[in-house]
Amino acid sequence: MNSNNRKELAHWVVKQAVSDGADEASVDLANSRDIEIEVRKGKLDKLQESTQNSLSLSIYANHRYSSHSTNDLRRESLSRFVSEAVAMTKYLTEDEFRYLPEPKYCQGQKQIDLKINDNSYSGLTSEDRVKYATEIDAAAQAASPKVVTCTAGFSDTYYESIKVHSNGFEGSNAGTVFSAGAEATVEGKGEGRPSDWDWRTYRFRKELPSPEVFGQGAVQRALGKVGQEKIETGKYDVVIENRAASRFLGNILGPLSASSIQQKRSFLEGKLGEKIASDKFSWIDDPFVPSGLGSRLYDGEGLATKRRVIIDKGVLKSFYVDTYYGRKLGWEPTGGGTTNLVFDYGDKSLDELVAQMQRGILVTGFIGGNSNSVTGDFSAGIFGSYVENGKLVRPVNELNISGNLMEVMGQIAELGNDPWIYSAWRCPSIYLTELQISGA
Repeated sequence: MNSNNRKELAHWVVKQAVSDGADEASVDLANSRDIEIEVRKGKLDKLQESTQNSLSLSIYANHRYSSHSTNDLRRESLSRFVSEAVAMTKYLTEDEFRYLPEPKYCQGQKQIDLKINDNSYSGLTSEDRVKYATEIDAAAQAASPKVVTCTAGFSDTYYESIKVHSNGFEGSNAGTVFSAGAEATVEGKGEGRPSDWDWRTYRFRKELPSPEVFGQGAVQRALGKVGQEKIETGKYDVVIENRAASRFLGNILGPLSASSIQQKRSFLEGKLGEKIASDKFSWIDDPFVPSGLGSRLYDGEGLATKRRVIIDKGVLKSFYVDTYYGRKLGWEPTGGGTTNLVFDYGDKSLDELVAQMQRGILVTGFIGGNSNSVTGDFSAGIFGSYVENGKLVRPVNELNISGNLMEVMGQIAELGNDPWIYSAWRCPSIYLTELQISGA
């Protein structure tokens, strides 16, 4: 089924829903192809391919709402599917806030090429995929005699989607995603078997580096954990590595949502316009980053996306507001989910940030943890390296970082110049001062 046929089918389903008694309806038609390769010890361990066509239908009837999905796109089946969906919706409880986004919020989409679709995708063969993963594995095995095991992988996705609302909105999207990397385990001290990974995601196949980058990178990171130990409890300066920073910043995403505000589950309630972080910290949601993994012209509700400053030099400027909770709060919708997160980056590399520390910890990863969205209190396990006089001294683990997010965000001293561009969260390394660390 080509894109024109899918678009025509989406419009047909919307008309069917209205004809069957829905006041409004929206349809999302999606198809995707996903391929995943894994290689271990030079042998193909996994080859998985899936192709999926799906239709999601949202029904609004007398301020009642329901959502339904199916993979059967035959019209005779869809006709029954739609009529049953509408009939079931009428049994639900009425909710005055349930109706489609007003058309004005869906208008004004930017007419730009986001550069998220690799036109050469169709030329990628299974042999290409296996060869690349095999070379990653070989590079890891050759990186050190201490390698115990390694899993190398390559995956790619092509997707298309069409969205149609009964009140006039229509949008379409298509893109590609390529991921590759390795996870390696090495011999440690005693019975220890430290492991680590190097895995990255791209929009275009040509952006992939040589396989050696992944294989050697995973092994070197694993070797860097050999001899991990605890350090004394106390206050330390901390640098969180870019690829781990999203785990830290993710603690404030939930409290930034309108649903959390409306349900009294956010420590940021009432803080709009107030300082909630260091003036070194700005958080921008930018859906128009070329080749960004979160780039899009409209969101999941069909709202036209816009570049928005969420936190400006420490001051809270905006929340993530979907239409439903926006109506409950009496707020204008801004979009309920993130696109690409970018920041006001600094001018120092990770190495330069570490060199500034007299006594501190380079955090390269988090383990578990919890965060209270109501109070802002959080704690998490961390591992990385102990730093003295700007030098990495020894690997450390079994440590715990804790505090209150409002206070800790105020302790951000500097952001690095090294955004992790292999994610929609393009976080840099973050330098924080005087954090409480629990250890030995």
